[in-house]
Amino acid sequence: MPNWNQVLNEIATQEAAYNQAARNSLVAIRHKYLSALHAKTGRNIIVYYSGWLSKPNNHLNALNDEDKNGFMTAVHNLDRSRGLDLFLHTPGGSISATQSLVNYLHMMFGTDIRAVIPQIAMSAGTMVACSCKSILMGKESNLGPIDPQLAGVPAYAVIEEFKRACNEISLPNGEIDKAKLAIWQQIISKYRPTFLTQCEHAIARSNEFVEDQLTDVMFSGLKTAKTKAKKVVRELTKYQDGHDRHYHIDDCRKMGLKIEPLEKDDELQDLVLTVHHCYMHTLMNTPAFKIIENHNGIGMLKNEARPK
Repeated sequence: MPNWNQVLNEIATQEAAYNQAARNSLVAIRHKYLSALHAKTGRNIIVYYSGWLSKPNNHLNALNDEDKNGFMTAVHNLDRSRGLDLFLHTPGGSISATQSLVNYLHMMFGTDIRAVIPQIAMSAGTMVACSCKSILMGKESNLGPIDPQLAGVPAYAVIEEFKRACNEISLPNGEIDKAKLAIWQQIISKYRPTFLTQCEHAIARSNEFVEDQLTDVMFSGLKTAKTKAKKVVRELTKYQDGHDRHYHIDDCRKMGLKIEPLEKDDELQDLVLTVHHCYMHTLMNTPAFKIIENHNGIGMLKNEARPK
């Protein structure tokens, strides 16, 4: 009779070896095409990839303060005079972490940073893109609204809902509609103390930050910089479009963002999209949920813990 424990152990060992070989292959292919893209552009490259599309229940997918450690590792030893092409694939995250990360990257590379959006950068990802001198997008690329979320609740929706409540309970003669008041009390009572004020402050912070970045970086030197920046912010904060609104390349051009079309250079397009698919393949087929690394393959990769 075969020793089934031994057989199972051998199968597990072979499977582990196969999985490790597959991961090594993914790493080798990623780094091959990152190197090729660097040779093409002559610029530093840092990729920031979140696995939120394939691993949606991991809250660490969001942009957070821990990410800066990955960026610090990726920036170390780079020739900063070569500027930076920053790949962004993220659902967004913390406003404060975003501001801090942008500040760090500007201290490292000045304003010579170009955002590269192979597929989608939403919310805080859009804020980072707006902090760059230009944005490289293709026909498949999307940015998103910059309306802040507090504990998963859209701040603009809270403000609009409260205004609606005030309007609906107020009668023309100055009296209160008690029937509607009773209904709205059930909703408004769920707001924690200071929540409305926090929503207002979050909106003001994100809008001011993006407007300042656009004025000082993307539109720097233009007499109309402030006006153009305000227009972009207005377009990116139209709450009625919904937080998951996707702005395509033509939408981004119309609102005034400085867009470089990926299709203008076939070789560049092929390399950028190949790099993108390498990272997506890694995120979909390994425990990795976040990858930050440079064109030399240096950075940080975070894996989900596997159940024992």
